[in-house]
This record gives sequence, C-alpha cells and structure tokens, in this order.
Amino acid sequence: MSNYPKPLQKLINELSKLQGVGVKTAQRLAFQILGMNDDDAFAIADAITSAKKELKYCSVCGNLTDEDPCAICTDTARDRSVICVVESPRDVSAIERMREYKGLYHVLHGAISPMDGIGPDQINLKQLIIRLQENDEVGEVIIATNPNIEGEATAMYAAKLIRPSGIRVSRIAHGVPVGGDLDYTDDITLSRAMEGRREI
Repeated sequence: MSNYPKPLQKLINELSKLQGVGVKTAQRLAFQILGMNDDDAFAIADAITSAKKELKYCSVCGNLTDEDPCAICTDTARDRSVICVVESPRDVSAIERMREYKGLYHVLHGAISPMDGIGPDQINLKQLIIRLQENDEVGEVIIATNPNIEGEATAMYAAKLIRPSGIRVSRIAHGVPVGGDLDYTDDITLSRAMEGRREI
C-alpha cells in the first residue's frame, strides 16, 4: 500500500505509463512537477491537453500535424519524385534535422512483427501502395525502417510490393557509427558496413 496521498499516487501511476519511465523516475517527475510554480505546472498540463486535442495524422503521409495535409506535403519546394518510408513521426524529425533530404515522407506507424501480432494490415502500408498507384511522379522510394528484425522484415515486404510498379526501391545504409570502435561493433552491423562500402 502506498504512503503517498491519493492525488500524488495517481500522478505517479499516470507518469509511469510513459515508455521508458519506471516507478522511481515517475516519483521524481511527480515531485518535480509539484515543486513548480502553479503557472509552469498548469502550462505542462495545458500543453499535453492541447497536443492531444489539436494534433492528428496527415491524410497523405501519416505524419503528425495540426493542419491536414501537413506542411511537408504542401511544401511545393519538396522533391515529389522521392518518398522516404519511416516507422514513426519521430523518424521524420530525425531525418529533417539532417537538412539534407528534400523529398516527401510516408509514416508506417510501426513495423511488421509477427511475434507481437503486427502484420502488414496493422501498419500504414496499404495507404503507401495506393499513394504510389495514384501518383506517377514518384520515381524512388527510400525505405528507412529501423535496422532490426522487424524493420528488415518491413523493408523486404514493402520492397516486394513496390518493385512490380517499376519504381526504384532503395534502403538506407547501415554501418559503423561515426566515433565507433570496430572492436565493439556487432557482427551484423559490421557485415552491413562492408556491404554498403563505397569508393573514396
């Protein structure tokens, strides 16, 4: 039985539902929030409420947005001949931070994982195929799913569906990270790095 007052225990319980937040971290966050001045604490609560009410998924690419279609899909300066397929909106943000990629996106909202009961119908893959069939501008699809078993399975399945259309399908390279030591790199990563080698 908890020795915390009910409202505090409720806050801890709700915070511990966040991915990667255990009970101890939830307790620390709860006490930090309670230690804030009222304006700051209520601003956090208001930001959460606003985000949940105002954000939706773009009807074109599936990215998070407050306007539909999203700013990326409506940006006329973007290269419409290339679509980068990612697993989550966080991946879009990561690629955008690089400031190199100028094409469009398609967010799958997950990856194929039979162990978790997630098949091709449970992710945003069917919409990608429809999008490609309706748009003859696309010449390349870059598959940027995570370099794990689920990401690889999703990439292979998506490529198998896309190739018959004649659209070029590429996969982002995986390998040794900058600043990494070969001695600490796993076999699969080293193998991918060798496969993806390029001339210098």
